[in-house]
Amino acid sequence: MFIEFVDGPFWYFSASVFVLGVLWRLIAILRAGNPPDLAPARRAGFPGAVRMTFHRFIVRREFLKPAGLHIVAGYLFHIGLFLLLFFAAPHIDFYRERIFGFGRTPLPRWAFVLAADFAFAGLLLLWLHRLLHPVRRLISTADDHIASILVFVVMFTGCMALFESFEALRVLHLLLAELLLIYFPFSSLMHTFTFVFSRSFTGATYARHGVDA
Repeated sequence: MFIEFVDGPFWYFSASVFVLGVLWRLIAILRAGNPPDLAPARRAGFPGAVRMTFHRFIVRREFLKPAGLHIVAGYLFHIGLFLLLFFAAPHIDFYRERIFGFGRTPLPRWAFVLAADFAFAGLLLLWLHRLLHPVRRLISTADDHIASILVFVVMFTGCMALFESFEALRVLHLLLAELLLIYFPFSSLMHTFTFVFSRSFTGATYARHGVDA
């Protein structure tokens, strides 16, 4: 009974909350509009928006020394998690059966394990930095810690479910992933989508003012 609930109604409910919540947050940002720019534009803003959106994936040299470990941990976590979400064989099978109706060639098992190691190492380093760094600890909120814990337990139970020894592990992983989907739109995890808006707005503003950033 519980397994059918997690596999069925609760999955559809959590996916609906995720999609509608994300759309609601993004529409709210778009409806807010831009404040009037009273300075005369020196050049078009769109190229600056595109440039900053993609250029900021590469860390500026000035930040490497003071925040080197934090930056490396961020790359490890985000790249590892991206590979797990979209190229791991169990997830590809899930997307094909539940969402898209088609799949792609998955990562080989060794690459999956390596991506998981990257994601775990990066997340733990980021979390420890948040807990131990005096400034980061002060500006962190309960939401930051809840999001980190949820992502960690979802990844951990997912790795445990790979052994396929107990159906309960698969159900537990799916249940935690569904809870994460529900929490996602109302948390700091929304930066997965909103970073595009913030970077493009800043880049466009700088470009109109003649600043290369």
